[in-house]
Amino acid sequence: MKKAVILGVTGQIGSHFADFLLDKGLEVYGVVRRVSSPNYKNIEPLLDNPNFYIEEGDITDLSSLIEIFTSVKPDYIINQAAQSHVGTSFKEPLHTITTTGLGAINIFEAARICCPHTRIYHASTSELFSGLEYPQNENTKLEPKSPYGIAKLLAHEGARIYNESYGMFICTGICFNMEGPRRGIEFVTQKIVDAVVRQVCGEDIVLELGNMEAKRDWQHAKDAVEAQWLMLNQDTPQTYVIASGETHSIFEFVNIVYAHFGIDVIWMEKNGYPVGYDTDGKVLVKSVDKYYRANEVNVLLGDATKARKELNWRPKYNFEMLVNDMIESKLIEYTKGG
Repeated sequence: MKKAVILGVTGQIGSHFADFLLDKGLEVYGVVRRVSSPNYKNIEPLLDNPNFYIEEGDITDLSSLIEIFTSVKPDYIINQAAQSHVGTSFKEPLHTITTTGLGAINIFEAARICCPHTRIYHASTSELFSGLEYPQNENTKLEPKSPYGIAKLLAHEGARIYNESYGMFICTGICFNMEGPRRGIEFVTQKIVDAVVRQVCGEDIVLELGNMEAKRDWQHAKDAVEAQWLMLNQDTPQTYVIASGETHSIFEFVNIVYAHFGIDVIWMEKNGYPVGYDTDGKVLVKSVDKYYRANEVNVLLGDATKARKELNWRPKYNFEMLVNDMIESKLIEYTKGG
């Protein structure tokens, strides 16, 4: 039975990857940090699986990674661990660079020491791009506009250097926004879905957002995981853009979620910011200054031609299916919570 170590297993993508690999018959070792109140929500269904194991470790602690890799002797290492919220990276730039950037280097170095022939997947990001030219592919200039992007660029180049210097197998996925029901509430898609469901269920709240004109290439997390697995099983490690090939604005996302419940948002401008009202004049959503980023990537649109051709990868979810999946899952969660 082959073994895989997943860094960041409690997150959205890490937990989906654990599901995926367990279904393929692998032993999965999920690495979690030692904290007083662990959050196992995304992996709770896996805790009783006899082929799923929890390992305590930290990507900022090289010795803990060496200990895990030496003990497990994995066939695959999947790096999904990071401080991955762009907005937070402006508030905590050093923490972001330490965990997201140097943490990845620790993973590569630990693998070089303990298991240099292990296949490694490294999660890169579309935040490597400036958004000034699009669509973005593997040859687009890397010009990040946030501390998170800088940290990911360090990790991205680290993967290349370890490949070239030591002959290691480290494939890299430049994945555009990966969404789904397991997305954290701090991310804009889940924030929108959560707020609208709460409003529809009777809560008197206003959805506050930042720049609603920003456009993103949103894809379902499950589609991205399948592409990442295909990358891990190529003859040579390569970099692939993984994206839906469509871009939608925050405005569009907001409108489609409200439309799901038969609500037409009436947009007006107030003090230079867009505000959305219902037909009775009640404020539903508004743009506020505190959620604007210091340096915005305005348009992300991925060109996954290489992945489609070489990996024979095709996403199973379109934009509408993704949004509906998030809404229906949130409704079930909200109903169960009373």
